[in-house]
Amino acid sequence: MPLRFSLSSLIVLCSFTAIIAHNNEDPTIKTMEDFSGYPIHESHSHLSSLSVDAQSLQKQIDELSSFSDTPAPSVTRVLYTEKDVLARRFIKNLMGLSGLSVREDAVGNIFGLWEGSNPELSAVATGSHIDAIPYSGKYDGVVGVLGAIEAINVLIRSGFKPKRSLEVIMFTSEEPTRFGISCLGSRLMAGSETLAEALKTTVDGQNISFLDASQSAGYTKDHNDISSVFLKKGSYSAFVELHIEQGPLLEEEGIPIGIVTAIAAPASIKVEFQGNGGHAGAVLMPNRNDAGLAAAELALAVERHVLESGSIDTVGTVGILELHPGAINSIPSKSHLEIDTRDIDEERRNTVIEKIHQSAISIARKRRVSLSEFKIVNQDPPALSEKSILDAMVASSKELNLTHKLMISRAYHDSLFMARISPMGMIFIPCYKGYSHKPEEYSSTQDISNGVKVLALTLAKLSLQ
Repeated sequence: MPLRFSLSSLIVLCSFTAIIAHNNEDPTIKTMEDFSGYPIHESHSHLSSLSVDAQSLQKQIDELSSFSDTPAPSVTRVLYTEKDVLARRFIKNLMGLSGLSVREDAVGNIFGLWEGSNPELSAVATGSHIDAIPYSGKYDGVVGVLGAIEAINVLIRSGFKPKRSLEVIMFTSEEPTRFGISCLGSRLMAGSETLAEALKTTVDGQNISFLDASQSAGYTKDHNDISSVFLKKGSYSAFVELHIEQGPLLEEEGIPIGIVTAIAAPASIKVEFQGNGGHAGAVLMPNRNDAGLAAAELALAVERHVLESGSIDTVGTVGILELHPGAINSIPSKSHLEIDTRDIDEERRNTVIEKIHQSAISIARKRRVSLSEFKIVNQDPPALSEKSILDAMVASSKELNLTHKLMISRAYHDSLFMARISPMGMIFIPCYKGYSHKPEEYSSTQDISNGVKVLALTLAKLSLQ
């Protein structure tokens, strides 16, 4: 039997203060009539009495931030540590309180399912991550997990019944902090056999293996479990991720919603030079084989090659530069660099990588050091948002009277890899001065609530397709 939506369903999903007298003039009423199959004629007397439970959501964000290995206001939550395990329990408990069916896979991706009326159809998924790099903030990823749970609560309170099931996912280790692998959980879900094989021998900086760390947190029993995480293409009909922008554009332009059209393609490179070292005073300049200067020259070459691309969308960063032995009076005998380069154009980014490689070879020859390593750790393709999901996000923003901006995400997200499984889209909300990965990271409760509303309405639309 088709469902009739109560007035409260409109309130929770849209939370506006007035409804135009004629239903056909109001896009939100039309959307909800489409949901229910019936015209809506109820009284409009309590339209603003319900909304996203912003206070509760902020309290959850604050509580989750307490599971940290560094003091507030910073957050440090690293894969499979004690604080990470406690945070996972917190998320599973919230999913359970919302009535979701909770399960975990072999590496700790957490799933909370709200079964739809046609459960045989592929589900619509949403979610993000909760791990946090050292001394970061409490909103990155977290808004997309706790906000997704709240979006489900909004729909439940409204009386909405999904046709396709809706599933919230908390991804394991989006950050590369412990094992140097970004988006570990979503990469595996997307079926990365290369990663599954590599994890059998991967160790962290303390020489603890991935398998030992995973088992200590209650997950992978043996290396054969890892491939059980793989999902087939089409496992979900759509995936939508809510996230803070991690940049300043939305705040600067006063726009509450960003709709992501594409995610830039990231690549990571590890480089090592080896020289002879020696005493800083005794070895004369013409006789040196300085691995440190080779690294410094390559770092500048990275900047030069990125700028040569001619595109604002091409970026490159030398985020790690380490020298051995690291003494003020010793010529570096070894240097280690880790380079991040990204672009929405895969071919252009790959051209930059090749130029960096050729520069490394040339610098090693000129400075009489050896290029002992040039390793491309990952070289992922970009991801484009699916038109049907873009349409749903745009329509939801308009129906909620929230202005939006079409944007490119230059940071990578789990959505980049979910795009290999299903059609994908992302919703951005503003964050203070664009700050992220630092304690000052912040999004207002109003901005978070706006994002949750757009996410809820988008999920509802996609569930009925």
